[in-house]
Amino acid sequence: MSSMDVPADLPKQQSAASRAGSAATPTLTWVTLALMTTSSVASLRAAPTMAVYGLACVFLYLVPAIVFLLPTALVSAELASGWSGGVYRWVAEGLSKPLGFLAVWCQFAMTIFYYPSLLAFVASTIAYIIDPALAANGLYTAIVIMVLYWTGVWVSSRGTKALAGLASWGLIIGTLIPGTVLVVLGMIFLGQGNPSAAPMTSSHLLPQWTGLASLVLIVNNFLSYSGMEMNAVHVSSLKDPAKEYPKSMFMAMGLVLLIFILPALAISWVVPADQLSLTAGVMQAFEAFFSYFGIGWMTPIAAVMLISASLGGMLTWLAGPSKGLLEISRQEGYLPPFLQKLNKYGIQQNILVTQGVVTSVIALMYAFIPNVSSVYWIFSTITTQVYLIVYLLMFAAAMKLRKSQPDHPRGYRVPAIGLVCTVGLLSSLAALAIGFVPPSQFGSGSVWSYVLMIGGGLTVLGLLIPWAFLKFRKPSWRTAAAESTGGPS
Repeated sequence: MSSMDVPADLPKQQSAASRAGSAATPTLTWVTLALMTTSSVASLRAAPTMAVYGLACVFLYLVPAIVFLLPTALVSAELASGWSGGVYRWVAEGLSKPLGFLAVWCQFAMTIFYYPSLLAFVASTIAYIIDPALAANGLYTAIVIMVLYWTGVWVSSRGTKALAGLASWGLIIGTLIPGTVLVVLGMIFLGQGNPSAAPMTSSHLLPQWTGLASLVLIVNNFLSYSGMEMNAVHVSSLKDPAKEYPKSMFMAMGLVLLIFILPALAISWVVPADQLSLTAGVMQAFEAFFSYFGIGWMTPIAAVMLISASLGGMLTWLAGPSKGLLEISRQEGYLPPFLQKLNKYGIQQNILVTQGVVTSVIALMYAFIPNVSSVYWIFSTITTQVYLIVYLLMFAAAMKLRKSQPDHPRGYRVPAIGLVCTVGLLSSLAALAIGFVPPSQFGSGSVWSYVLMIGGGLTVLGLLIPWAFLKFRKPSWRTAAAESTGGPS
């Protein structure tokens, strides 16, 4: 699923897009765009997920980067340089307006499951300041999620921008500094002759095949790489998009891979896979390294850095995805008047509160399902599944637009777009399929229960709810926004 710490996260990508978009500079260098993209995508939050594979995490990060990250970056660049308005406009122009609504809905809906998984990471990190044993306590995790989320809703609903600067520091505070410390300490640890908890020999470069379950964690990497379409809007700011944009994306991909892979390896060096928590794995590694080097007092400092970056991003961009959904719905009448109303600060408070109620219900699952890591993985997978719908629609729309509007002005054209889109479509479909396979860590659980939870979340959140809005919408909903009181139209 991140500087948001996001994701893999949507608000984190919007932060980069907004920062660059607000700057009045007429052009960007390709290096600047590469760094923007890196700050949008890179995060330490997903590192424990891949650390369980040890050296094989290099392969598991590299494959989705080639078959998903690169196609997404290139295709979104062409669409953004030809059609303003984001994914709704792209899909609406290429396919249909209802499918455009589905795309923008899924962009918003993925955050409903994303925030609980993000705040579960924050809760486990806070536990290392209070009592590390709390990291595995479901009730504690549920309480922290609800308290932090509703605090964020309150702050966002007041329209405050006081915390906006925190997101721009997220890459440095929550990723680069702790990530570098983690890797350096890990190298010193190995350099002193200590054995790695995970084998680091060439025979372990590929994950051992024990069935589909042994590879299922790769699906989480698709969300880690998601959001490239947010930065693609800046392709027209490059002097020579056709040449500079691909260079920018290759540089960003290299930096992102380093930020993802090296900390994951460092964690695998010191924390055995069977003891690794998917939510608290980063702090497990910090605690192990700091204890070994006799500087245990630094563990709370590392925790605060990770927490500040995650909360800063959440508080700053909580309302971002819902704002995009609101604007489209006010134009086309997709949402009922209740959800279109603004408060006196011009914020879509009713959407935030409704989302908060659903998030609270989801958070309670942490209290009733014994294994916190299991719940975290389920939410991360549902988030990925819902967001993959956006990419399936985007790749299909790109191919259709190249055929139906071949002469439409574009600042950048993807070479061999049919092949690129086909690779993106197939990889997205493969990720969807793999997401229904329980990972090897859940071997003792019920396969059908897992499939029903993932399939239910995807069907209800990603398909049935948007279908219901389209099915039951009324003509009056389109003008409800102008009639609403309590905020600007």
